[in-house]
Amino acid sequence: MANAFFNVPTPINEPVKGYAPNSPERIELLKMLKELKQQERDIPMHIGGQEVRTGKTLPINPPHDHQHTLGFFHEGDASHVQQAIDAALAAREQWAALPWEQRAAIFLKASDLLAGPYRARINAATMLGQSKNAFQAEIDAACELIDFFRFNVHYMQELYRQQPESAPGMWNRLEHRSLEGFVFALTPFNFTSIAGNLPTSAAMMGNVVVWKPAYTQIYSAQVLMELFKEAGVPDGVINLIYVDGPVAGNVIFNHRDFAGIHFTGSTGVFQTIWKTIGENIPKYRSFPRIVGETGGKDFIVAHPSAHAKAVATAITRGAFEYQGQKCSAASRVYLPSNLADEILGYVKEDLASFKMGDVEDFSNFINAVISEVSFDKLAKYIDGAKADADAEIVAGGGYDKSKGYFVEPTVIVTKDPQYVTMRTELFGPVVTVYVYDADQFEQTLELVDSTSPYALTGAIFSQDRYAIDLASKKLVNAAGNFYINDKPTGAVVGQQPFGGARASGTNDKAGSILNLLRWVSPRAIKETFVPVTDYRYPFLGSEPQEDLNRDKGL
Repeated sequence: MANAFFNVPTPINEPVKGYAPNSPERIELLKMLKELKQQERDIPMHIGGQEVRTGKTLPINPPHDHQHTLGFFHEGDASHVQQAIDAALAAREQWAALPWEQRAAIFLKASDLLAGPYRARINAATMLGQSKNAFQAEIDAACELIDFFRFNVHYMQELYRQQPESAPGMWNRLEHRSLEGFVFALTPFNFTSIAGNLPTSAAMMGNVVVWKPAYTQIYSAQVLMELFKEAGVPDGVINLIYVDGPVAGNVIFNHRDFAGIHFTGSTGVFQTIWKTIGENIPKYRSFPRIVGETGGKDFIVAHPSAHAKAVATAITRGAFEYQGQKCSAASRVYLPSNLADEILGYVKEDLASFKMGDVEDFSNFINAVISEVSFDKLAKYIDGAKADADAEIVAGGGYDKSKGYFVEPTVIVTKDPQYVTMRTELFGPVVTVYVYDADQFEQTLELVDSTSPYALTGAIFSQDRYAIDLASKKLVNAAGNFYINDKPTGAVVGQQPFGGARASGTNDKAGSILNLLRWVSPRAIKETFVPVTDYRYPFLGSEPQEDLNRDKGL
């Protein structure tokens, strides 16, 4: 039995590899891309340590080349959801009782495996399955997930270290139990790191998990499951299922042992989940933890003093990296009349230099959007802007899905600050610009705050410190991650804990100790060394004069 207080390795952010021509990492990644493309994988579910194949298979096609097939995954049904729950609950007692340092070791090993032998594989799988370029895959699937593992282990240690004070004669202790039941992890397509973090952050704290990824992320999810297995995650602790969302939800949200959900996805889906959980509260053993990061309509506001080229670069990167398919992507921009033409000029120059196409060509900055559903939605809004007198497309506006789901980076300028694309989350490479009178900065801040129901990320650009202070105060509730003179994307684990409020979620800050707090149920323990043996408190005693009067019969 261990009797030491352990210190985990001090976490540092994983360095991002450059993938320059002829670099070792580029050569290795190109080789892995070729290898994976030549395979046609048969992808099972993973329940209780077993590979589960149903025979009902669906194809996985790269969004940038939808005629190519990377493999087929086996779709499950309600019975497989129940199997996953049963497997998780069967593993719970032993996993929850495992000393925390043993759980820490598993995920520290996972981080080193991911940084080394799994790096090219997870990046290539993300590039092919989710149409990310090499750099976007590297900062997501490799570096961010490595950071999640290492920093979460560190935060777990810090959480366990926090203990109450003890008065003389007693010893007060606090233990952080895993939740009583199982956690449901429902993960999105756009970040492999989120798909890896949502189930593992809960599991790290001693919980057992049923994990359902987006169908459009299954190709890289399978690699993550292989990583977890090699790192030593025991059978049944994380169970990976491929089941239609409503089918999974009907089983999970009606189960007595449902203990919590870790979610990233759309606001509408999260609201429906919350409502369902609320209606089912009497069925549960305890009140489930509901943790979700949802949509965003993220803003950039430029003050009249802003540096024009810096604003333009923030738009170019913030709106169009990974085709704008980031929850944090800039999608509405407010430019002052004195700088608007200059800023838009720089943006147009940048867009004219973009190359768009296959992920295997590393010169392509833009790749495909995730699916035909997304493509058709974006095309509808672009066509609407073309036909609308209140909007003008000043760059981009083209789209083509003959080979892949390619949408040109598009800049819309509108005269109406309430124009539909200023308010609606599009989740694609479309940004809308509103030009405000340079004398109306404070009023524009009020407009920024009130236009969207979301509050995820936002940025202010200014060389005027009074303006920065004003924006910080006026927009205090408009963004959970607020950037000053920087684009509103690219939060780093351990540096900028990520999450938003309002319609953007519960703001439980992935990449911080705050998130891990949601996956434990504390128990306070008080031990008294010498117990009292008389119920009487001192106040019950009488004063001496009272005793004398009693003796005299008074």
